[in-house]
Amino acid sequence: MQRRKLSVYVLTYNEEAKIRDCLESAAWADEIVILDSFSTDRTVSICENYTGKIFQQEFVGFGKLRNIAIEHCMNDWVLSVDADERVTPELREEILKKLADAPDADAYFIPRKSYFLEYWVRHCGWYPDYRQPQFFDKRKMKYREQLVHEGFDVTGKVGRLREHVIQHPFLNLDQFLKKMDRYSSLRSEDMVKQGASFHILQVLTHPAAMFWRMYFQKLGFLDGRVGLILSLLYAYYTMLKYVKLWEKLHSQDGG
Repeated sequence: MQRRKLSVYVLTYNEEAKIRDCLESAAWADEIVILDSFSTDRTVSICENYTGKIFQQEFVGFGKLRNIAIEHCMNDWVLSVDADERVTPELREEILKKLADAPDADAYFIPRKSYFLEYWVRHCGWYPDYRQPQFFDKRKMKYREQLVHEGFDVTGKVGRLREHVIQHPFLNLDQFLKKMDRYSSLRSEDMVKQGASFHILQVLTHPAAMFWRMYFQKLGFLDGRVGLILSLLYAYYTMLKYVKLWEKLHSQDGG
């Protein structure tokens, strides 16, 4: 039986520092699809060295962007790779074997090794970090169209692969803070759309709960100072999210 073909899609926006390594790691796929949100750096010109399937789409939320990218994929089996991720050779071989055999699931989670300032974070909920299936039959899976932290729906069986994808989400602390600023704005906007209400204690209790969960429940203390710093930073992100929720609701009420 002939091996099933694979499409890889990548969402991009000003990723010139990371995108080449990402695409090099996925160059073995039958097709690479880029959905770019009008980058102003060299991202698109770098992508042109790897694929002719580059599409432009203004940012409409990560969930919707992912569904649009899937629509551009020619093959039924799809691998989602973020611009800051790298497909390991071992993962490539595992995926190719699944495509050559009869897959035993319709969507697969892939364990992710994520690095924070060059340190592999083994705890804090960062590993194995099964957020959403990354390898799937596009006929069986769709993303929920949330602005950020998008969910998914699978009509079929979900499995897990053994090998890893490598992620370097932040080049430095400044990039982390900028991303958290953007994501907290998007998340608070989603919360407003979902009818969330604001209570002042949320600014205290939710960040504290986030820190407790990452540092103690998710064993972040075993990652030493990195675990402590990450737990504090995500507590800050949580606080920012609720302050922005208050700001948006306050503005709607006319100040």
